[in-house]
Amino acid sequence: MKTVAVILSGCGYLDGAEIRESVGVLWALSQHPVTVEIFAPDAPQISVMNHYSTKAVGETRNILAESARIARGNIKPLSELSDLHYDTLIMPGGFGVAKNLCTFATEGAMGTITYRELEYAIKQSYRNGLPIGAVCIAPALIGLALKGEKLGLTLGAEGPEAEELRKLGHTHFETQPNEIYIDAAHKIVTTPAYMYDQAPLNEVFVGIKALVDQVISMA
Repeated sequence: MKTVAVILSGCGYLDGAEIRESVGVLWALSQHPVTVEIFAPDAPQISVMNHYSTKAVGETRNILAESARIARGNIKPLSELSDLHYDTLIMPGGFGVAKNLCTFATEGAMGTITYRELEYAIKQSYRNGLPIGAVCIAPALIGLALKGEKLGLTLGAEGPEAEELRKLGHTHFETQPNEIYIDAAHKIVTTPAYMYDQAPLNEVFVGIKALVDQVISMA
């Protein structure tokens, strides 16, 4: 049975993992005979947002504890990821990816991945020919870790984020929420999901399921 490592970055699209995208990934994976292992950093969030007012609040929250809400408690610290022998790596999006897992939100192409375990996992998956799936803004993690590798990635529509990927030496392909981009040569699959803020949920789930199905087929 194949093992899939899923990386979360909190709980909530403004400061953590995008909940719908994360659930979509786990829902799509549940339709395959795979073992799913979920990981998140055991560290404070960069910011905590009120998702009603969309304003920052003076609280401290732990990324692992918040991610456990989505994982129903079945989650491990990111530090244990290197101990797992997995067949593919999938990363949902959300602002937590760009703020908690890396500094792409503030530094773009000049950013760095915050946790060496995650950077190592992306690089080793790539070097070992393991497929990688990334949703929404999560392709930025791949772009940063594999700078200059000339990958094909999508963040949806053209815009400043896509331009930052180009600065990292990659090619950006415009797609819709219900579509995926497959870089078959490098075994990387990406889909924009809520990079389109008003995307219909059914289209987001279509794109995510297509991504998961493709990644599993390549593993």
